[in-house]
Amino acid sequence: MTNPRIEIDLNKLSKNVQTVKNLFDPKGIQFSAVTKAVSGSIEIANVFHDLGVHSLADSRIINIQKMRQAGLNSQYLLIRSPMLSEIEKVVEFADFSLNTELSVIDALSKQALKTGKAHKIILIIDLGDLREGILPNEIEWMVDKVLHLQGVRLVGIGTNLACFAGVAPTQEKMSELSLLAKDIQDKFDLQFELISGGNSANYQWIKKTNDLGGINHMRIGETILLGRDTLTRKPIPGLHTDVFTLIAEVIESKTKPSQPSGEIAQNAFGKTPSFDKLGDVHRALLAIGEQDVDTKSIMPRSKINILGGTSDHLVIHSEKIKIKVGEELKFDLNYSALLRAFTSPYVQKVFLK
Repeated sequence: MTNPRIEIDLNKLSKNVQTVKNLFDPKGIQFSAVTKAVSGSIEIANVFHDLGVHSLADSRIINIQKMRQAGLNSQYLLIRSPMLSEIEKVVEFADFSLNTELSVIDALSKQALKTGKAHKIILIIDLGDLREGILPNEIEWMVDKVLHLQGVRLVGIGTNLACFAGVAPTQEKMSELSLLAKDIQDKFDLQFELISGGNSANYQWIKKTNDLGGINHMRIGETILLGRDTLTRKPIPGLHTDVFTLIAEVIESKTKPSQPSGEIAQNAFGKTPSFDKLGDVHRALLAIGEQDVDTKSIMPRSKINILGGTSDHLVIHSEKIKIKVGEELKFDLNYSALLRAFTSPYVQKVFLK
């Protein structure tokens, strides 16, 4: 079988989706399954769709286009603010999108009118994470402007936390969003379809809170893909953390000094590395590198240490086991590694059922 590769256990993925639904459904929360970390994988999107998630969400319109053209009859949410250069595709392939800029919404309005296809809008409010979002004191002005545009329909508001600055989605933050939604609906005589409280970082809040306020929607990716709490990266009880397995092949296995010899300068990635003095050690090279995966974000399942990576090689140190050329080693991935590995055309994706 081709190496390197990721093996994806679709049965374990299905169980993760169902576990999340079993928590969310009784609380009245729908969720969009986020496919961006898996590059809009049709096989994975099929699992989400078949289990009845509200919609499929991605940050890249090209992934949404791929899923829709594959015949997946779902609702599609674009979760990154649309670029003006992609407005035609956004209206054609996405049912609704997260938005923060009036000029972009105006362009969506004009394109929707041109094509006769209405486009739904969720306005995102910045509650402190300082990535995308309208400031709370400007949201009423924005709502008023959007309501005067034809071709687009305002279906809700939302927020995004814990992605850039790491601001946690606390009860205080969620209550603030709910109150803003209530004030806007009362002032403009609206009934929002969706009040989107955030992403996988909200999982523990949803599990523990007795007061959801008006929040009825989430965008969930890492929780169902990797089974971890994104605020701590700790495993979530009841969820599988091994849906994905990265496999790489050994191409060299030798005993070498633990420290380099010669004058030390920067390596290929502009870093000046340092090495522990351990004498001669058993080292191996694997045929995978930074071009394939974030080598700092993979965790070996066997008793080896990762020393570092270059563009095409992973260097490991084995204290107790002798590794043979041609042997395959397995690794777990965190979100950064999963994202890059699925983006890389050099990493084969193998789906297990």
